[in-house]
Amino acid sequence: MANPTNSATHSALGNGSTPLISLRQVERVYRMGGGEVQALAGVDLEIARGEYVAIMGPSGSGKSTLMNIVGCLDTPTGGTYELAGTTVHELDDDELAGIRNREIGFVFQSFNLLPRADAVTNVALPLLYAGLDRGVRQTRAEEALRRVGLGDRLDHRPNELSGGQCQRLAIARALVNEPSLVLADEPTGNLDSVTSEEIIILFDELSRAGTTVILVTHEDEVADHARRQIRLRDGNIVTDRS
Repeated sequence: MANPTNSATHSALGNGSTPLISLRQVERVYRMGGGEVQALAGVDLEIARGEYVAIMGPSGSGKSTLMNIVGCLDTPTGGTYELAGTTVHELDDDELAGIRNREIGFVFQSFNLLPRADAVTNVALPLLYAGLDRGVRQTRAEEALRRVGLGDRLDHRPNELSGGQCQRLAIARALVNEPSLVLADEPTGNLDSVTSEEIIILFDELSRAGTTVILVTHEDEVADHARRQIRLRDGNIVTDRS
């Protein structure tokens, strides 16, 4: 049964505008062996365009499952999800892949870069999937790299870059399609404290420029940069504060 905390939709909307993200009574149950594990237990959540949100919680709280559903990497077993006006939970696999490529930029803890490709090629990969021609891919990838401070590293491969530069490269790739939403899963988890601060400042700048940013993190100092913090426990939202 859903936690009573979730009985009213969590929202930062005060003006009646349409949210970018809308989850209603979203559940996710995994079948493991002969039993079931309920990762989300009826979550209600709205996130407006341009919000900067941190999702927190202990291991097993459901925060990664929530991110996977918001990012269209997983589908709920109950409830409804709308992203940018699209009823996501009704889409098939190909349609989900399309909305991921158009609407969402992903930043992962492990960077997920192509090791033998240069920076421009890594950043341009989503544009290749989108079917854009080579000249457009090159121009937009270079623009994205300059945006994250890597304009002088266009032909560098990941092994020629520092950890912080690799994460900037991953952020440029997330931004190149001009997505509605950037999702970052523990984006500073593999970085030292000084480099982590540089990356979080970059997310701050993206937010100020109007990008919707959702960070999944266990670090309070990272979450403190967000303008809204959501904490999960046992598949329920237990606090949601600005």
